[in-house]
Amino acid sequence: MEPPTNPGDGPGELELTVDNVESALYQLYFDPDMERKNVAQKWLTQAQGSAQAWQFCWALLSPDKIPEVQFFGASTLHTKISHHWSDLPTDQHESLRMQLLSHILYFSSGPKMVLTRLCVALASMALNLIPQAWSQPVADMVRAFQPQRPDSEGGSAAEASQDPHAHCLALLELLTVLPEEFQSGRLAQVRRTQLREALAGEWKVVCPMLRQLLQSQDSSNQVKDKVLRCLSSWVRLDVPLGESHELVQDCFTELSNPELFDTAVETIVNAISQPDCQRYVDALVKLMPLVLGLHDQLRKAAQGGDMETSHGICRIAVAMGETHSRILLEQVDHWQEYLALVNMILYCTGIPGHYPVSETTSSLTLTFWYTLQDDILSFDEEKQAVYLQVYRPVYFQLVDVLLHKSHYPSQEEYTSWSSDDKEQFRIYRVDISDTLMYVYEMLGAELLSNLYDRLGRHLMDPQQSAIWQDTEALLFGFQSIAETIDVNYSDVIPGLIGLIPRINISNIMLADTVMYTIGSLAEWLADHPVMLGGILPMVLQGLAKAELSVSSVSTLKRICRECRHDLGPYAQDILTVSQVHISQCMWLMQALGFLLSALPVDEILGRLHSLITPHIQRLDTLAHREPDPTNKQSIIHILGMLSSLFTTLDINRQADGSEGAASPRLTASQSTQNPVVVVLQQVFTLIQTILGKWLDDSDVVEAVCGVFDKSVRTLLHDFGPMVAQLSEMLGQIYSTFPQASALDLARQMVHIFAGEEHHFSNIKSLTEMLTSATLTIFQQGPRDHPDIAESFMHLHAQLFLLFYCLDMISTFDNNFILFCPGILSLKFPETPTVKAASLFFTELLPRSKDVPSLGEVLQNDGKLLTETILQAVGGGSPRSLAEHFSEVLLSLNRHCPALLSQWLKETLQTPGFPSAQVSSEQKHTFSQQLLREQSNKRRVKEIVKEFSLLCRGLQGSGYSEY
Repeated sequence: MEPPTNPGDGPGELELTVDNVESALYQLYFDPDMERKNVAQKWLTQAQGSAQAWQFCWALLSPDKIPEVQFFGASTLHTKISHHWSDLPTDQHESLRMQLLSHILYFSSGPKMVLTRLCVALASMALNLIPQAWSQPVADMVRAFQPQRPDSEGGSAAEASQDPHAHCLALLELLTVLPEEFQSGRLAQVRRTQLREALAGEWKVVCPMLRQLLQSQDSSNQVKDKVLRCLSSWVRLDVPLGESHELVQDCFTELSNPELFDTAVETIVNAISQPDCQRYVDALVKLMPLVLGLHDQLRKAAQGGDMETSHGICRIAVAMGETHSRILLEQVDHWQEYLALVNMILYCTGIPGHYPVSETTSSLTLTFWYTLQDDILSFDEEKQAVYLQVYRPVYFQLVDVLLHKSHYPSQEEYTSWSSDDKEQFRIYRVDISDTLMYVYEMLGAELLSNLYDRLGRHLMDPQQSAIWQDTEALLFGFQSIAETIDVNYSDVIPGLIGLIPRINISNIMLADTVMYTIGSLAEWLADHPVMLGGILPMVLQGLAKAELSVSSVSTLKRICRECRHDLGPYAQDILTVSQVHISQCMWLMQALGFLLSALPVDEILGRLHSLITPHIQRLDTLAHREPDPTNKQSIIHILGMLSSLFTTLDINRQADGSEGAASPRLTASQSTQNPVVVVLQQVFTLIQTILGKWLDDSDVVEAVCGVFDKSVRTLLHDFGPMVAQLSEMLGQIYSTFPQASALDLARQMVHIFAGEEHHFSNIKSLTEMLTSATLTIFQQGPRDHPDIAESFMHLHAQLFLLFYCLDMISTFDNNFILFCPGILSLKFPETPTVKAASLFFTELLPRSKDVPSLGEVLQNDGKLLTETILQAVGGGSPRSLAEHFSEVLLSLNRHCPALLSQWLKETLQTPGFPSAQVSSEQKHTFSQQLLREQSNKRRVKEIVKEFSLLCRGLQGSGYSEY
């Protein structure tokens, strides 16, 4: 059927009639104009919510309508039943049920999408009526779908199909969607429990029928497929496995049918994965031989490259073994069967082929080994000893299998892989690494000894050592364990450190793993610095190869961080090599920062100058060139290198501290300025020159601010000599061209220096300049600057947090000069900005009692704040932001409850505010609930979330009575 040539000017202008609904549907489906489609969709959504929808939906299901129109009619029925059930008088329930049954019978032969939607509508109706008004829904449905049933019941004008096969499929569709509709509906907990019990009772009718259909010789594959899907749907209701295990056993028969294999696998997995199954141990034990019986089919599939079959059988084995591990371990009379299942899963782990190119099964098994290990180690010591005797050999086999599966393919084959395959393989190796680390808990030091012995034998045999994949896999095993397990007391690590220099690292992938293995042993090297001499040359050689830049720099950084106090003899070599390859990685600068931090203070400045002078000279050259994209990237790169260096260069770092930790300031050299400060003062003029040309480029300004930000965070109070000139520069650049990075840097300075008397005036002047410039942006319209709004809110939240800054606060509190930007920021759709504004108000409100002018602003404009939050909660802002608004409401209730009560009353009494969806009673309930909570943050979030759902018409949809 062709769409009408002139469906109207637009459905928004049409009366709600069947013809107009159909016209709007044609516009939605066939009009190429997206704007007209959107108008039609909006109008049709409104039409579905109207009272007339109960009538026009049946006309849309007329046999002469196209499937799209019929589908909308069926969908409208579902919408009305699920969301507007209370609108339908009780005396019309029976008539509606009969009409639905009649139409389902008629559409049993198709179209499928209409049939499914009608079944969902009837399922929705059943969930509204069970159990009081419809005590035996399944039995009634089965009777209604008997082939010999008269077609006139229900009074439908449609001639119902008399095809028994179609009737059977329609009944199975209806029984399938019934539990699914229950699972997806929004139901109160009491009602959900009541319905679950009622539906579980109906399983006694469903189960025998499904079993009969599955066993019948007359059932087509189509019917059997529907039976399997129906069972899969019902088991999610936790129906007793004790009542259905025979039906589940029948499903195994269908695994030999290629057409039903995938559906049968899905059904069996769903059936045996339900946690409730553990109550039916006998049923699980009876299913075990059927699972083990699939081993031959699994082997044939794996050997024949049938990935789909091996994948499906593996899913069944893992579902049985993982979900019920502890229960099956406890069945001591059947221990051999469970051990056989474990070995079957081990076969799946080691299935032939390279993941993910020639197999995708092995990854399914990895979590099983975690579960089994946890369950074994959770037994008391006596039982644990027995289980370990049985399963430790299996776990040693598992290690061999995992190392084999982690092998890289040949270089030629690996080159042919797609980038996506390579990324999946990388993630797969990470998963294997995590599993090996976990297995160490069970196997202990014996695992490391095993790996070391194998690596030693491998490297001593010229033929074996030529196979680089074997060497790489063994080192990968060591690295996986050493990365997270404390191996400092292992007696094999000295031998491993001695073996590593013997490894030929001509292959890049092997060399990468060698580097990462050395990095994982950095803490051990810190305790055994005498071994550094044999290892460092390999790492420094790696820096010379571009392909190893990431792994070698990462390893050098770890060594410099952990072993920095023992690197004095090697410092010159490290600096020399690094200066040649410094452009390769920012991490290298962080490594050198650690290295320089441990040198004698009087040496640091000289070496620092030697390291950075070439880059400063390059930066000076670039600063005097005309701006262009190439120069910009070079400037940002050099500034980034300086930021990385200053992140870790800290002469006050504790000898045994970790990255970022700082010891008390040095006392022996109080008069000596920090080397970083000296360098920053020397390049300050250069940085001003750069800003003079690039001030309007946010990337360059952010890079400049990054240098100072990293320095402030690392040096803390040692940064003091820079405060005055940096404050002046920040104020000037922000006043000229406001950028969020300048506000973020200022916040760090406020955090550290606002409490120091000799810096207070500089910080106050800076804050005043930044605030003045930002307020100008808010007056002009801040919507295009969410980052500035966010940073500004964070800055002033920091000021309020630091109570000693009240002198600064009092400068900006009259005429709601800060209140207004805060309220505007709450209206932004960006989550970070709203979160920052919420933090601003939660820090401001507690101070209102201590600063009289703040209290006056709150008295005058708190109502506006309350109104803004309620409007946002009521639908003005994304629902995900509700929890941030709840924090402000809680703070208002804590610090000015009487005022909040008054503001809530005044704002909520406005009709239709904050939403036409909520009644006066619901608004009153919300106010009372909110005002009762002054400390329970979780409860306030729940109250606000509930009210937000009510305002959006989303609360209470479904079948429950709230």
